[in-house]
Amino acid sequence: MPLVRRLLVPAIACLATAGPLAGQGVHRGLDPANLDTSCAPCQDFYRYANGGWLTRTALPPEYPSYGSFTELVERNNQTLRGIVDRLAAAAPATPKTTDQKLGAFYASCMDSARAERAGAQPLKNELDRIAAIASPADLARTLARGHHHGWDPLFNLNGTPDFKNSTSSIAAASQGGLGLPDRDYYLRSDSTARALRSAYVEYVSRTLALLGVAPAAADSEAQRILALETALARASLTRVERRDPNANYHKMPLAAADSVTPHIAWAALLRDAGAPATDSINIAQPRFFHAADSLMTAVPLGDWRAYLRWHFASHLAPWLSSPFVDASFQFQRALIGVKEQQPRWKRCLQAANGMMGDAIGQAYVKQTFTADARRRALRMVDDLIAALDDRLHTLEWMSDTTRARALTKLRAFGKKIGYPDKWRDYSTLVIDRADLAGNVVRAQTVNTARNLGRVGKPVDREEWRMTAPTVNASYSSSYNDITFPAGILQAPFFDPAADDAVNYGGMGAVIGHEMTHGFDDQGRQFDAEGNLRDWWTPDDAQRFKERAARVARQFDAYTVVDSATHVNGRLTLGENIADLGGLKVAYAAFQRSLAGKPRPPAIDGLTSEQRFFLAWAQIWRAKETDQYLRNQVTVNPHAPALWRVMGPLSNLKEFAEAFGCRSGDAMVRPDSVKATIW
Repeated sequence: MPLVRRLLVPAIACLATAGPLAGQGVHRGLDPANLDTSCAPCQDFYRYANGGWLTRTALPPEYPSYGSFTELVERNNQTLRGIVDRLAAAAPATPKTTDQKLGAFYASCMDSARAERAGAQPLKNELDRIAAIASPADLARTLARGHHHGWDPLFNLNGTPDFKNSTSSIAAASQGGLGLPDRDYYLRSDSTARALRSAYVEYVSRTLALLGVAPAAADSEAQRILALETALARASLTRVERRDPNANYHKMPLAAADSVTPHIAWAALLRDAGAPATDSINIAQPRFFHAADSLMTAVPLGDWRAYLRWHFASHLAPWLSSPFVDASFQFQRALIGVKEQQPRWKRCLQAANGMMGDAIGQAYVKQTFTADARRRALRMVDDLIAALDDRLHTLEWMSDTTRARALTKLRAFGKKIGYPDKWRDYSTLVIDRADLAGNVVRAQTVNTARNLGRVGKPVDREEWRMTAPTVNASYSSSYNDITFPAGILQAPFFDPAADDAVNYGGMGAVIGHEMTHGFDDQGRQFDAEGNLRDWWTPDDAQRFKERAARVARQFDAYTVVDSATHVNGRLTLGENIADLGGLKVAYAAFQRSLAGKPRPPAIDGLTSEQRFFLAWAQIWRAKETDQYLRNQVTVNPHAPALWRVMGPLSNLKEFAEAFGCRSGDAMVRPDSVKATIW
């Protein structure tokens, strides 16, 4: 997409040239060459911070989006590749140990010649079972089998903490069953949605033809699959509606669930899927399940057989022969604009991380992440918690009653840093070096058994829900914990060689972001124990909603690609609140860290305060395709990278003071619309 992006308010033009500040020496943490100093920071801070990088960086054809996150993933990939190459070379045909199984899994994935010879053969047994469906009861049993093996036909099924009893896990079923990324793509009439539906039907038809369906019949079945999924889409909640936790909580006895879906007996389905016996389930979106159940008899069984053939084949397509892989990739080209398929070794690394995440994570941590790095990261987390604690004590709009409860919640945060203390056991997983598709199915079956095995048991608050090499971080409302894997605790987010300003503006703001999720529009509805409970006074809740509405309106006004494509301020509200609060808290933590110390000297002509904000801006540098951005604003709760910089910073007086910005500058929102929450 073009480097010049549309801003909410006019900004001065920035020249295309960019480069380092004159006369500067060795840099740490921030590279001056990334800047575009011809662009005024108070007018377009994203371009000022990243213009040099944007000018010299081409979007790699294997990525629809590329930036600092991707650069770190690429570095991690090189480490991981060395690990799995070594293990694969030594893996026996019948592996027993976890390392042997990981090596054999990767070796089976890299054996492209065997995948080509196999063609569609790995699908045959399940396709034969699908072909034998002769009644709604058969259909229900096939759904259960699909869930047992981890491909989640028609809906999603999990063992998850009970929203209102967070010490216990329950079975939860939620809407799903769509092949397009969002319900809106089925229902919208704009040119983008129409084109994606057309590309999707072509993908479905092409895949069905690879299964042996005659071309004309494949086209007809693809259209009927689209019609079935469109009916499911109409019954689905929007992504904004699903942001309300109460809209997704409908715990009921199994007999009541059976009345919602007369053709699905939940006790039998849960048993056949592999869940322990239970007397209740959360039917997260009853309207969807009632509609899906009605379709089980209203839609011909032939259409259901076609639908299940398609979803099973597309689920395994990345691990089949090249015609299946190519069909899947061509749809991704239409959806997100990626130009080239990633090399097989990268796709196999992703598979290993997804199927045997703790096995590859344990090896990764041994090689890359020290106990000292873990302690340093924990100290920064504690610094940020202390800063938010201070902020809560002085928050002007919150009453003492709600304040005390907020402090209780903050102080109860669980902290997961780097890697789990207990790694997962893969002793029950059978890996065959000569059977990639079988390995994928068996790994997903084991992972599903672990997931559903939680039902009816106490919640294990020590369990990790991310893998150690992951370049990401998270907050969980039900667990009330924050997670920072080893994969992200590296430069440019966290660099021991960099100055404190850069680390607080990078990793510190990421930590603050995840902490603030505990108090965003969703997280604030859960208490210190992770229970969905209203702990706010009515007046405080109203004041929060008014402040949050300012954030939603701000981001609603932002556009991407063209003037007609807007960010969805309500869909992205939680992430935008977290960015705003995370920066505020991280900046306060940084200032606390300077207390009693000499003022840090300028580096590369930049003050420590300026470097703090530049660190935030530079971790969001990104090049993206137009298709990727259009899809992002439909499905992603995160705003595009440009607005994750411009949006929150334009609300912060600390930013304006650091760069001398004044009222009327593009990077200074008027007081009448400025958003401040945490």
